[in-house]
Amino acid sequence: MPITVLLVDDDALVRAGLRAILEAQPDIEVVGEAADGAAVIPLVGKVKPDVVAMDVRMPLMDGIEATRAVLRTVTDPPRILVITTFEEDEYVYGALRAGADGFLLKRARPTEIVHAVRIVAEGESLLFPPALRSLAAAHGNESARRALEMAALTEREGQVLRFVARGLTNAEIAAELHLGTETVKTHVSAVLAKLGARDRVQAVITAYESGFITAGAGSSGPRSHRGQGPGQEGHLTV
Repeated sequence: MPITVLLVDDDALVRAGLRAILEAQPDIEVVGEAADGAAVIPLVGKVKPDVVAMDVRMPLMDGIEATRAVLRTVTDPPRILVITTFEEDEYVYGALRAGADGFLLKRARPTEIVHAVRIVAEGESLLFPPALRSLAAAHGNESARRALEMAALTEREGQVLRFVARGLTNAEIAAELHLGTETVKTHVSAVLAKLGARDRVQAVITAYESGFITAGAGSSGPRSHRGQGPGQEGHLTV
């Protein structure tokens, strides 16, 4: 089955460009478009996309509020990929904190855009570039520290969280720790449950905001290379 995508951006040219890039792929289908976040809820209910590619800055309802609305009202919500012009954008970080699953720059190359949609749809690795890691670390707060402390992660779960923050898939984490993939999947599920995190992005945000991982630490070491083509730029490295 193809990955179905809903495009949400107030710029018709951006939507047209994204549609052309995505529909050139045999495994991706654009099933709808919207010019503002306020139109997302009814469209999601109608076309039931796997991924919503959502601009963060729109005139009536921005991507942050639209993300919250989707996750609050849709029973089986789609994955949400936020799109922006600027990498170090507080709006982007706000959308990720609200529950978005990844991040994409509008200037990204076609191969990077396709890669981002596939990564977000699969949900097993991250689109969380260094600039956002620094923002997360700068948003350190007592609530996140308490959440991490109350989670009482085991030593193994802490190891898994660090690998998740580096963008590794379950299979890659399994190889690093010499465990079975299903065992790693169980550990990841336990980490998310203990942290009260919807997905990997939310868990990594908590890890940074609590100080469990410091800026720069999450991007060190091995990283996922799945789907990365030659010359892929750092802002989409996972």
